[in-house]
Amino acid sequence: MQVEQITCSIGAELVGVSLADAIHDDGVFAAISEALLKHRVLFLRGQDITAAEHVAFARRFGELEDHPVAGSDPEHPGLVRIYKSPDQPTPRYENAWHTDATWREAPPRISILRCRECPPVGGDTMWANMVLAYENLPQHIKDEIADLRARHSIEATFGAAMPIEKRLALKAQFPDAEHPVVRTHPETGEKVLFVNGFTTHFTNFHTQARIRFGQDFNLGGSDLLRYLITQAYIPEHQVRWRWSKDSVAIWDNRSSQHYAVMDYPACHRRMDRATVMGDRPF
Repeated sequence: MQVEQITCSIGAELVGVSLADAIHDDGVFAAISEALLKHRVLFLRGQDITAAEHVAFARRFGELEDHPVAGSDPEHPGLVRIYKSPDQPTPRYENAWHTDATWREAPPRISILRCRECPPVGGDTMWANMVLAYENLPQHIKDEIADLRARHSIEATFGAAMPIEKRLALKAQFPDAEHPVVRTHPETGEKVLFVNGFTTHFTNFHTQARIRFGQDFNLGGSDLLRYLITQAYIPEHQVRWRWSKDSVAIWDNRSSQHYAVMDYPACHRRMDRATVMGDRPF
């Protein structure tokens, strides 16, 4: 297996390896796992694997989880279908920079996304290194956010376009989660900037050390959160991947964010994603 680094910040392509082999070969799987911790997102082309093999490979990392809004393959629980088609209503939109499902108390650990069909041009996905994003923060910002915690909401994102009854039912099933603004990667010990498109507000910003008058709460907290979220937007933190049929991306959801680029005309874009359960951030 060859590991070909794509940028200086994040991302590597694996060449000469099949994910089908990694299901049964402990050495191959260990090499992939090691490369993933180092590069945060791995890419492979020409992975003509079945849905069952996709799930079996993902389960080597841990148990899989479904998504409450995006549907799963009925024959393969845990394999979420992210499908776009020409007959979907317009205007369309894709997403914001995010880490998957941080609205969960225990957000996912790893995701494995396989392209089954994509536009001839466009529809790329980008990833950002959130360890590097934290490292590059000014020291006074690091000091400011060291003890901060924040809310993450499915209601304010996936639920926003739903009728109010359905939105409130979604929130009742998945109450807003609270996580540290700077989490520690459980395997590497690295510090990770852990706010994204699901983050709504800080929960412990309003203290005498930070606030002179109540007016400061909205301005100071909102401006700081907005600044932190934009760290994923910095090109020096990113890698961009152009999809082709049977290409695969594997990413560490604990140390990265991603963004699906909505720059293609109405057409089919079919992606299958297996998502591995994680643990509570600390």
